[in-house]
Amino acid sequence: MVRVLAVLVVLTLSVPMTAAAQTPSAPPPAAPAPAQALPAQAPPAPAAALAIENGSMVQLEYTLSDDAGKLIDSNKGQPPLTYTQGDRQLMAALESQLVGLRAGQEKKVVLKPDEAFGPIDPAAQTEVPKEVLPPESLVVGAQLMARTATGEERPVMVKEIKDKTVVVDLNHPLAGKTLVFEIKVLGIEPPSKGGDPKATESKAPEPKAAEPKTPEPKPGDSKPSN
Repeated sequence: MVRVLAVLVVLTLSVPMTAAAQTPSAPPPAAPAPAQALPAQAPPAPAAALAIENGSMVQLEYTLSDDAGKLIDSNKGQPPLTYTQGDRQLMAALESQLVGLRAGQEKKVVLKPDEAFGPIDPAAQTEVPKEVLPPESLVVGAQLMARTATGEERPVMVKEIKDKTVVVDLNHPLAGKTLVFEIKVLGIEPPSKGGDPKATESKAPEPKAAEPKTPEPKPGDSKPSN
C-alpha cells in the first residue's frame, strides 16, 4: 500500500507542473511606432544680385587700350575706380554700356572717337611763352595739364618748340582714337535713399599726364575744342 500511495503522490504533483509548462507566455509588448519625420523645409531663395542702375555706387576694374591693342591705362592691382552711375563721372557712351551689369560680370566696350574724346581739331592749338612752362616740359610730345577759361583742367601736349614760344596742342591726347575698355564689375551699392548719392572723386579713365602743371595758357585766335 505504501508504494501505491507514493505513485499517486508523484502523479498528483506532476499534473500541475505539466499544465504550468503548457500555459502560453504573455505576448511581448508591441514596439512603439516610429516617429513620423517632419517634411524638410526648402532653404530661403537667395536675394537677387544688385544690377547697375541710375544712382548705383559702382566699383570697377578696367583696362584701356586703343583699337590696335596698345595699352593706354589700367587699374589692375590698384584700388578700383569708384563712380556713381548717372553722375556723368564717366563718358556717357561708356556709362550706358554698363547698365544692368552685376558684380563679377565682365564686358568689353568699344567707343568710336565721336563717342569718346572726339575727332582731332587741327585748329585747337595755342602758343605760350617758354618761361611759363617747366624746363623739363620743353620737349615735343610732353603732356601737361592746362586750365581752361572756366577753371577746368585738361591734358594738353607740346606740339612745337620755337625760339621764344611753345605751340601747345589743345586736343585731348586720345582725340581721334577708338578706345577699347575691358571692364569688370567688382561691387555695387544700391542708390541712396532720401537724397542724391554722394559724389566721389573718381573720374573717367584717362592717360596719366606729366606731373608738372602749367599756368593757364593764354589762348590766341584759336580756341580749345570742347
